[in-house]
Amino acid sequence: MPPLDTGTPALLLRLDRNPLHHGTLGAVRSLGRSGVEVHAVVESADSPVTRSRYLHRSHIRPQGRITPDLFHRTLLRISERIGRPAVLIPMDDISAIHVAAIAPRLAGRYLLPQQPLDLPERLADKEELAGLCQRLGIPHPATLIPGSAAEAAAAAGELGLPMVAKWSRPWLLPSGSGLRSTTLVRTAADAERLHERSAEAGSTLLLQRCLPYGPRNDWFFHGYFADQNRCLMGGTGRKVLSWPVRAGLTAMGRWEPNPRVEQAALQLASHVGYRGILDLDFRRDQASGAFHLLDFNPRPGAQFRLFTDRTGLDVVRAQYLDLTGRPVPSPSGGPGRRFLAENHAVLSLLASGGRPWPFGSGRVPGDAADEGGRERTEYAWFAADDMAPFLTMAGVWCGKGLRRAAGRLRVRPVRVDDVAVRLPSAPPSEGSSVPHPESAPLPR
Repeated sequence: MPPLDTGTPALLLRLDRNPLHHGTLGAVRSLGRSGVEVHAVVESADSPVTRSRYLHRSHIRPQGRITPDLFHRTLLRISERIGRPAVLIPMDDISAIHVAAIAPRLAGRYLLPQQPLDLPERLADKEELAGLCQRLGIPHPATLIPGSAAEAAAAAGELGLPMVAKWSRPWLLPSGSGLRSTTLVRTAADAERLHERSAEAGSTLLLQRCLPYGPRNDWFFHGYFADQNRCLMGGTGRKVLSWPVRAGLTAMGRWEPNPRVEQAALQLASHVGYRGILDLDFRRDQASGAFHLLDFNPRPGAQFRLFTDRTGLDVVRAQYLDLTGRPVPSPSGGPGRRFLAENHAVLSLLASGGRPWPFGSGRVPGDAADEGGRERTEYAWFAADDMAPFLTMAGVWCGKGLRRAAGRLRVRPVRVDDVAVRLPSAPPSEGSSVPHPESAPLPR
């Protein structure tokens, strides 16, 4: 791989509140190991990302609601601190949407892919995506858009229960509302109640047929697209473990070829003229065998480092090379690699009783193995050359677990038949990362 232009800094931007976002750390390490001066917008100075030896400087996210004007002023202020033009890489949907909308005003300060200003917002909009898939013939779960609470309840008869409820523009959901971008709806009454909160959610409610979970049904595609619809780096992966179980983010994934998923991704990106990094989620319909597109994320997925070739090329490095005028080499090798998000994988294995056991047999033929023939595993947090983020994450994660355990040991009086007894109190903690099973989010 050609050397990176280490004279050009990079800014990783994340506005979503998630201090344990391992994708940001992966991008810091990917560029920092090549000598690039890496800056990152973080939620707080205590974020594990700030402990990485490969991070040059962190910039604290603005507090409160992010308006377009505040967003613009924040990026200008960070640009002044950096002191020269930088490659700007949004790491979440809302950042990608805001950056694209004001791209012309960032010229001369940041290097960005050139594309229509509203394209990331349109593709992240789940209502627009459903219509786009229908026009292109890309499989997508059957979707209804109820015009009233009564229509939402009636959708249960057409789609069946449980249904999947999605807000078309989840980035508009108010914090503290308890509304989730994606929810599993088990009764018609639940669908009716969700629709009644449409004004509060700020966008349209979509109801979709729920595709059953299966051990080989969840797939994803990551890629970097340059001009002329060229995918310079990318691959398809299978979700082996998820958290929450069967319905959440990738706790463990494997790079496996899937021509049908890849073809759908290339067709969609080519049709809309997408430029930059994307992350697509698919689920296989066991009845038809079709791979349905569930979500379009106009930014790197948290597990993007799964797709790293022999030379260290990944989608983040590909974008950096392309935007700084360097050639992006053809990828060499890759299928067979594994990605493991240690904290989420532990929870997933515990919750599922260790079934299915994800390690051992079933290796995909390829060349992503060490000299002993074992598959190479990319860890989200652990790195021998950068241990501080892993240790910080472990401390934060274990601390939360201990606080929850202490809360479960607290007791409260309960009166039964006028006799006061004491029972363990185990209310869910505010901001708990372990949702109630009936409200657990599905892959967006």
